Amino acid sequence: MIVDCAVYRDGVRLAGDRTPESVAAELATPPPDEPEPGGADHDPAEGERPVPREFAWVGLADPLSSELAQVRRAFDIHPLTIEDALSPRERPKVERIEGTLSMVLRSARYLDAAEEVEFGQITVLLGDDFVVVVRLGDAVNLKGVRRRLETHPERLHYGPAAVLVSILDEVVDAYGPVLDGIENDIDEVETQVFAQGVRPGQPTERLYYLLREVLQTQRATSPVREQVAALMDGDEVPEGAKPYLRDVADHLADVVDRTASARALLSSALEANLTQVSLRQNEDMRKMSAWVSILAVPTMIAGIYGMNFDHMPELDSRFGYPLILGLMASICLMLYRGFRRSGWL
Repeated sequence: MIVDCAVYRDGVRLAGDRTPESVAAELATPPPDEPEPGGADHDPAEGERPVPREFAWVGLADPLSSELAQVRRAFDIHPLTIEDALSPRERPKVERIEGTLSMVLRSARYLDAAEEVEFGQITVLLGDDFVVVVRLGDAVNLKGVRRRLETHPERLHYGPAAVLVSILDEVVDAYGPVLDGIENDIDEVETQVFAQGVRPGQPTERLYYLLREVLQTQRATSPVREQVAALMDGDEVPEGAKPYLRDVADHLADVVDRTASARALLSSALEANLTQVSLRQNEDMRKMSAWVSILAVPTMIAGIYGMNFDHMPELDSRFGYPLILGLMASICLMLYRGFRRSGWL
Protein backbone atom coordinates (compact mmCIF):
# COMPACT_ATOMS: atom_id res chain seq x y z
CA MET A 1 0.00 0.00 0.00
CA ILE A 2 1.26 3.49 -0.86
CA VAL A 3 0.98 5.27 2.50
CA ASP A 4 2.07 8.75 1.39
CA CYS A 5 3.50 10.43 -1.67
CA ALA A 6 4.66 14.03 -1.51
CA VAL A 7 7.01 16.57 -3.03
CA TYR A 8 9.12 18.86 -0.85
CA ARG A 9 10.57 22.16 -2.02
CA ASP A 10 13.19 23.86 0.16
CA GLY A 11 12.17 21.58 3.00
CA VAL A 12 8.46 22.44 2.80
CA ARG A 13 5.78 20.01 1.64
CA LEU A 14 3.83 21.10 -1.40
CA ALA A 15 0.08 20.85 -1.13
CA GLY A 16 -1.97 18.31 -3.06
CA ASP A 17 -2.34 14.55 -3.43
CA ARG A 18 0.07 12.83 -5.80
CA THR A 19 0.91 9.50 -7.38
CA PRO A 20 4.44 8.25 -8.11
CA GLU A 21 3.94 9.03 -11.82
CA SER A 22 2.73 12.57 -11.16
CA VAL A 23 5.57 13.14 -8.72
CA ALA A 24 8.15 12.00 -11.28
CA ALA A 25 6.61 14.27 -13.90
CA GLU A 26 6.59 17.19 -11.46
CA LEU A 27 10.25 16.69 -10.61
CA ALA A 28 11.09 16.67 -14.30
CA THR A 29 9.62 20.19 -14.55
CA PRO A 30 12.02 22.88 -13.29
CA PRO A 31 10.66 24.74 -10.23
CA PRO A 32 9.89 28.44 -10.50
CA ASP A 33 12.88 30.68 -9.91
CA GLU A 34 12.30 31.78 -6.32
CA PRO A 35 14.85 33.03 -3.79
CA GLU A 36 16.11 30.58 -1.22
CA PRO A 37 14.34 31.02 2.11
CA GLY A 38 15.64 32.09 5.42
CA GLY A 39 19.33 32.92 5.53
CA ALA A 40 21.14 29.56 5.53
CA ASP A 41 23.52 28.89 2.72
CA HIS A 42 23.14 25.34 1.45
CA ASP A 43 25.50 25.57 -1.49
CA PRO A 44 27.54 22.38 -1.66
CA ALA A 45 31.23 22.48 -0.87
CA GLU A 46 33.76 21.43 -3.44
CA GLY A 47 33.43 17.71 -4.19
CA GLU A 48 30.17 17.41 -2.24
CA ARG A 49 26.99 16.06 -3.83
CA PRO A 50 24.58 18.98 -4.48
CA VAL A 51 21.37 19.09 -2.42
CA PRO A 52 18.24 19.09 -4.63
CA ARG A 53 15.87 21.97 -4.17
CA GLU A 54 12.93 19.65 -4.78
CA PHE A 55 12.63 15.98 -3.98
CA ALA A 56 9.92 13.34 -3.67
CA TRP A 57 9.26 11.12 -0.67
CA VAL A 58 7.18 8.00 -1.30
CA GLY A 59 6.26 5.72 1.59
CA LEU A 60 4.96 2.18 1.11
CA ALA A 61 3.85 -0.37 3.71
CA ASP A 62 3.68 -4.08 2.83
CA PRO A 63 3.30 -3.14 -0.85
CA LEU A 64 2.10 -5.31 -3.67
CA SER A 65 4.56 -6.13 -6.42
CA SER A 66 2.42 -4.06 -8.81
CA GLU A 67 2.78 -0.99 -6.57
CA LEU A 68 6.54 -1.38 -6.42
CA ALA A 69 6.62 -1.83 -10.18
CA GLN A 70 4.75 1.48 -10.49
CA VAL A 71 7.38 3.18 -8.32
CA ARG A 72 10.20 1.54 -10.26
CA ARG A 73 8.91 2.86 -13.57
CA ALA A 74 8.30 6.34 -12.17
CA PHE A 75 11.83 6.77 -10.78
CA ASP A 76 13.73 4.41 -13.10
CA ILE A 77 14.96 2.11 -10.29
CA HIS A 78 16.86 -1.07 -11.12
CA PRO A 79 14.72 -4.26 -10.88
CA LEU A 80 17.21 -5.97 -8.54
CA THR A 81 16.81 -3.14 -6.04
CA ILE A 82 13.03 -3.57 -6.10
CA GLU A 83 13.45 -7.34 -5.70
CA ASP A 84 15.49 -6.82 -2.52
CA ALA A 85 12.84 -4.47 -1.15
CA LEU A 86 10.17 -7.16 -1.56
CA SER A 87 12.21 -9.91 0.10
CA PRO A 88 11.46 -10.02 3.86
CA ARG A 89 14.68 -11.87 4.76
CA GLU A 90 17.32 -9.55 3.35
CA ARG A 91 20.46 -9.02 5.41
CA PRO A 92 21.08 -5.39 6.48
CA LYS A 93 23.24 -3.82 3.78
CA VAL A 94 24.03 -0.74 1.73
CA GLU A 95 24.61 -0.90 -2.01
CA ARG A 96 24.38 1.37 -5.01
CA ILE A 97 22.97 0.17 -8.33
CA GLU A 98 22.75 2.53 -11.31
CA GLY A 99 22.60 5.73 -9.26
CA THR A 100 20.15 4.46 -6.62
CA LEU A 101 21.44 3.90 -3.10
CA SER A 102 19.64 1.01 -1.38
CA MET A 103 19.81 0.59 2.40
CA VAL A 104 18.15 -2.41 4.06
CA LEU A 105 17.42 -2.23 7.80
CA ARG A 106 15.92 -4.77 10.21
CA SER A 107 13.36 -3.09 12.44
CA ALA A 108 12.46 -4.68 15.78
CA ARG A 109 10.11 -4.48 18.73
CA TYR A 110 9.87 -6.60 21.87
CA LEU A 111 6.73 -8.59 22.71
CA ASP A 112 6.93 -8.92 26.48
CA ALA A 113 4.10 -11.46 26.86
CA ALA A 114 5.71 -13.90 24.43
CA GLU A 115 9.29 -12.95 25.40
CA GLU A 116 10.30 -12.66 21.77
CA VAL A 117 11.45 -10.02 19.32
CA GLU A 118 9.27 -9.23 16.32
CA PHE A 119 11.34 -8.21 13.31
CA GLY A 120 10.36 -6.27 10.24
CA GLN A 121 12.28 -4.78 7.34
CA ILE A 122 12.70 -1.24 6.07
CA THR A 123 14.32 -0.55 2.72
CA VAL A 124 15.29 3.02 1.83
CA LEU A 125 15.89 3.75 -1.86
CA LEU A 126 17.75 7.02 -2.33
CA GLY A 127 18.08 8.87 -5.61
CA ASP A 128 19.29 12.32 -6.48
CA ASP A 129 15.83 13.83 -6.08
CA PHE A 130 13.70 11.10 -4.51
CA VAL A 131 13.52 8.74 -1.56
CA VAL A 132 11.33 5.64 -1.54
CA VAL A 133 10.75 3.91 1.82
CA VAL A 134 9.41 0.35 1.76
CA ARG A 135 8.28 -1.06 5.10
CA LEU A 136 7.53 -4.76 5.65
CA GLY A 137 5.86 -5.59 8.97
CA ASP A 138 4.76 -3.34 11.83
CA ALA A 139 7.84 -3.54 14.06
CA VAL A 140 8.54 0.19 13.58
CA ASN A 141 5.95 2.64 12.30
CA LEU A 142 7.41 5.53 10.30
CA LYS A 143 4.49 7.94 10.33
CA GLY A 144 6.03 9.90 13.18
CA VAL A 145 9.26 10.36 11.23
CA ARG A 146 7.48 12.22 8.42
CA ARG A 147 5.50 14.36 10.87
CA ARG A 148 8.60 15.34 12.83
CA LEU A 149 10.62 16.19 9.74
CA GLU A 150 7.82 18.28 8.28
CA THR A 151 7.93 20.43 11.42
CA HIS A 152 11.69 20.97 10.85
CA PRO A 153 12.10 22.25 7.27
CA GLU A 154 15.71 23.13 8.01
CA ARG A 155 16.45 19.39 8.21
CA LEU A 156 14.34 18.45 5.19
CA HIS A 157 16.27 21.12 3.28
CA TYR A 158 19.12 18.58 3.08
CA GLY A 159 17.00 16.48 0.73
CA PRO A 160 16.51 12.70 0.60
CA ALA A 161 19.55 12.12 2.84
CA ALA A 162 17.70 13.83 5.70
CA VAL A 163 14.94 11.23 5.40
CA LEU A 164 17.47 8.40 5.39
CA VAL A 165 19.19 9.69 8.54
CA SER A 166 15.87 10.19 10.36
CA ILE A 167 14.70 6.67 9.52
CA LEU A 168 18.04 5.30 10.70
CA ASP A 169 17.58 7.21 13.95
CA GLU A 170 14.05 5.83 14.41
CA VAL A 171 15.10 2.23 13.78
CA VAL A 172 18.13 2.46 16.08
CA ASP A 173 16.10 4.10 18.86
CA ALA A 174 13.58 1.27 18.63
CA TYR A 175 16.33 -1.21 19.54
CA GLY A 176 16.55 0.39 23.00
CA PRO A 177 13.17 -0.90 24.31
CA VAL A 178 13.95 -4.28 22.72
CA LEU A 179 17.15 -4.57 24.75
CA ASP A 180 15.38 -3.26 27.86
CA GLY A 181 12.90 -6.13 27.61
CA ILE A 182 15.61 -8.70 26.94
CA GLU A 183 17.75 -7.47 29.85
CA ASN A 184 14.75 -7.60 32.18
CA ASP A 185 14.09 -11.22 31.18
CA ILE A 186 17.78 -12.03 31.64
CA ASP A 187 17.60 -10.72 35.22
CA GLU A 188 14.56 -12.89 35.89
CA VAL A 189 16.09 -16.04 34.43
CA GLU A 190 19.38 -15.50 36.30
CA THR A 191 17.41 -15.31 39.54
CA GLN A 192 15.63 -18.52 38.56
CA VAL A 193 18.90 -20.30 37.77
CA PHE A 194 20.59 -19.46 41.06
CA ALA A 195 17.57 -19.37 43.39
CA GLN A 196 17.65 -21.81 46.31
CA GLY A 197 14.94 -24.43 46.20
CA VAL A 198 14.42 -24.17 42.44
CA ARG A 199 15.30 -27.37 40.69
CA PRO A 200 18.05 -26.67 38.12
CA GLY A 201 17.15 -27.46 34.55
CA GLN A 202 13.77 -25.73 34.58
CA PRO A 203 15.06 -22.44 33.01
CA THR A 204 16.97 -24.21 30.22
CA GLU A 205 14.30 -23.78 27.56
CA ARG A 206 13.72 -20.14 28.48
CA LEU A 207 17.46 -19.47 28.38
CA TYR A 208 17.74 -21.06 24.95
CA TYR A 209 14.90 -19.01 23.44
CA LEU A 210 16.20 -15.77 24.96
CA LEU A 211 19.64 -16.49 23.54
CA ARG A 212 18.08 -17.06 20.13
CA GLU A 213 16.32 -13.68 20.28
CA VAL A 214 19.57 -11.97 21.28
CA LEU A 215 21.44 -13.60 18.39
CA GLN A 216 18.78 -12.46 15.93
CA THR A 217 18.97 -8.95 17.36
CA GLN A 218 22.75 -9.01 17.03
CA ARG A 219 22.48 -10.07 13.39
CA ALA A 220 20.09 -7.15 12.81
CA THR A 221 22.19 -4.47 14.53
CA SER A 222 25.85 -5.33 13.95
CA PRO A 223 25.91 -4.80 10.14
CA VAL A 224 24.25 -1.38 10.54
CA ARG A 225 27.35 -0.10 12.32
CA GLU A 226 29.39 -0.65 9.17
CA GLN A 227 26.67 0.92 7.05
CA VAL A 228 26.61 4.09 9.13
CA ALA A 229 30.40 4.30 9.03
CA ALA A 230 30.29 4.01 5.22
CA LEU A 231 27.71 6.82 5.04
CA MET A 232 29.86 9.00 7.30
CA ASP A 233 32.84 8.55 4.96
CA GLY A 234 30.85 8.90 1.73
CA ASP A 235 29.22 11.85 0.01
CA GLU A 236 25.62 10.54 0.01
CA VAL A 237 24.86 12.53 3.19
CA PRO A 238 25.53 16.30 3.05
CA GLU A 239 27.95 17.69 5.61
CA GLY A 240 25.18 19.64 7.31
CA ALA A 241 23.25 16.40 8.01
CA LYS A 242 26.25 14.40 9.23
CA PRO A 243 26.02 15.62 12.87
CA TYR A 244 22.63 13.88 13.03
CA LEU A 245 24.19 10.78 11.50
CA ARG A 246 27.01 10.95 14.06
CA ASP A 247 24.40 10.96 16.83
CA VAL A 248 22.83 7.84 15.29
CA ALA A 249 26.27 6.19 15.25
CA ASP A 250 26.69 6.90 18.98
CA HIS A 251 23.32 5.35 19.83
CA LEU A 252 24.07 2.39 17.59
CA ALA A 253 27.41 1.74 19.31
CA ASP A 254 25.57 1.53 22.64
CA VAL A 255 23.02 -0.88 21.13
CA VAL A 256 25.74 -3.15 19.73
CA ASP A 257 27.60 -3.18 23.05
CA ARG A 258 24.43 -3.99 25.02
CA THR A 259 23.56 -6.78 22.60
CA ALA A 260 27.02 -8.32 22.98
CA SER A 261 26.74 -8.08 26.78
CA ALA A 262 23.31 -9.72 26.73
CA ARG A 263 24.67 -12.57 24.62
CA ALA A 264 27.60 -13.09 27.00
CA LEU A 265 25.32 -13.05 30.07
CA LEU A 266 22.91 -15.55 28.55
CA SER A 267 25.72 -17.85 27.46
CA SER A 268 27.17 -17.78 30.98
CA ALA A 269 23.77 -18.38 32.56
CA LEU A 270 23.12 -21.30 30.22
CA GLU A 271 26.49 -22.85 31.08
CA ALA A 272 25.85 -22.34 34.81
CA ASN A 273 22.43 -23.94 34.50
CA LEU A 274 23.82 -26.96 32.64
CA THR A 275 26.55 -27.29 35.29
CA GLN A 276 23.92 -27.29 38.02
CA VAL A 277 21.93 -29.91 36.15
CA SER A 278 25.03 -32.10 35.91
CA LEU A 279 25.80 -31.64 39.61
CA ARG A 280 22.22 -32.50 40.57
CA GLN A 281 22.34 -35.62 38.41
CA ASN A 282 25.58 -36.70 40.11
CA GLU A 283 23.99 -36.07 43.48
CA ASP A 284 20.97 -38.15 42.55
CA MET A 285 23.23 -40.95 41.35
CA ARG A 286 25.16 -40.93 44.65
CA LYS A 287 21.94 -41.14 46.64
CA MET A 288 20.64 -43.98 44.51
CA SER A 289 23.95 -45.87 44.83
CA ALA A 290 23.98 -45.40 48.61
CA TRP A 291 20.45 -46.73 49.06
CA VAL A 292 21.14 -49.63 46.71
CA SER A 293 24.19 -50.55 48.81
CA ILE A 294 22.20 -50.38 52.05
CA LEU A 295 19.36 -52.49 50.69
CA ALA A 296 21.77 -54.99 49.17
CA VAL A 297 22.76 -56.27 52.68
CA PRO A 298 19.32 -57.56 53.84
CA THR A 299 18.62 -58.72 50.27
CA MET A 300 21.78 -60.82 50.25
CA ILE A 301 21.20 -62.31 53.73
CA ALA A 302 17.54 -63.01 53.02
CA GLY A 303 18.54 -64.59 49.73
CA ILE A 304 20.97 -66.94 51.47
CA TYR A 305 18.39 -68.10 53.99
CA GLY A 306 15.77 -68.40 51.32
CA MET A 307 17.65 -71.17 49.45
CA ASN A 308 15.74 -73.86 51.44
CA PHE A 309 18.60 -76.31 51.97
CA ASP A 310 17.81 -79.11 54.45
CA HIS A 311 21.04 -78.72 56.38
CA MET A 312 21.64 -75.11 57.41
CA PRO A 313 22.94 -74.78 61.00
CA GLU A 314 21.15 -71.51 61.84
CA LEU A 315 17.73 -72.88 60.90
CA ASP A 316 17.49 -74.97 64.05
CA SER A 317 18.72 -72.20 66.38
CA ARG A 318 16.14 -70.75 68.77
CA PHE A 319 17.66 -67.27 68.46
CA GLY A 320 18.52 -67.46 64.73
CA TYR A 321 15.61 -65.33 63.49
CA PRO A 322 16.06 -62.33 65.83
CA LEU A 323 19.85 -62.62 65.51
CA ILE A 324 19.75 -62.35 61.74
CA LEU A 325 17.27 -59.45 61.84
CA GLY A 326 19.47 -57.62 64.30
CA LEU A 327 22.54 -58.26 62.19
CA MET A 328 20.82 -56.88 59.06
CA ALA A 329 19.60 -53.79 60.93
CA SER A 330 23.06 -53.15 62.43
CA ILE A 331 24.86 -53.41 59.09
CA CYS A 332 22.27 -51.19 57.37
CA LEU A 333 22.56 -48.58 60.13
CA MET A 334 26.37 -48.57 59.90
CA LEU A 335 26.20 -48.11 56.12
CA TYR A 336 23.62 -45.34 56.47
CA ARG A 337 25.77 -43.41 58.96
CA GLY A 338 28.84 -43.86 56.76
CA PHE A 339 27.06 -42.51 53.67
CA ARG A 340 25.67 -39.59 55.69
CA ARG A 341 29.16 -38.61 56.85
CA SER A 342 30.50 -38.74 53.29
CA GLY A 343 27.66 -36.55 51.99
CA TRP A 344 26.04 -39.17 49.79
CA LEU A 345 22.80 -39.04 51.78
